[in-house]
Amino acid sequence: MNILELTGDFVEDYEVMVPFQALQMVGHEVHAVCPEKADGDTVKTAIHDFEGDQTYTEKPGHNFALNATFADVDPADYDALVIPGGRAPEYLRLNEDVLDIVRHFATANKPIAALCHGPQILAAADVLSGKHCTSYPAVKPDVLAAGGEWEDSVTTDGNLVTGQAWPDHQEWLAQFLDVLGTTIEHKETAAADD
Repeated sequence: MNILELTGDFVEDYEVMVPFQALQMVGHEVHAVCPEKADGDTVKTAIHDFEGDQTYTEKPGHNFALNATFADVDPADYDALVIPGGRAPEYLRLNEDVLDIVRHFATANKPIAALCHGPQILAAADVLSGKHCTSYPAVKPDVLAAGGEWEDSVTTDGNLVTGQAWPDHQEWLAQFLDVLGTTIEHKETAAADD
């Protein structure tokens, strides 16, 4: 499958890199794009950690290399969409091209996986009405205002898979792979002859 990953500066480090690598590992083609950036450009990431404070802490992350050009994206060429969290969704949701891409996936009932603050984009695109989903808890008001039904754990509702933050990766990605219909085959290796 061809999967589009929408990202931007100060996306959460794990939330952009782990799905990008994991989905490729199981055989999918993943294109990571950012408005106003091209193939080979980078976005800065931030590491959000949960250390017992009232909210997450934020530390500098890596530079994440994009492998496709946003201006060239035709959402019809993609089978699924991934929206990682971090700070990027708070401003990406102001970009009408980003919202049009999200609406394409929702209208076509293609799989969408959003994590952490990613549902801010879904709310702005007005695609959450009647959907059960989750997000980082501070985004719950956005989900509710957009007509979504907020849940307190990784949630799949039809084509939409959502998680609260990177600690949900295992369950979130497993549910997304189920929605994608991805099967993973393990090959047995023959013992080497001595």
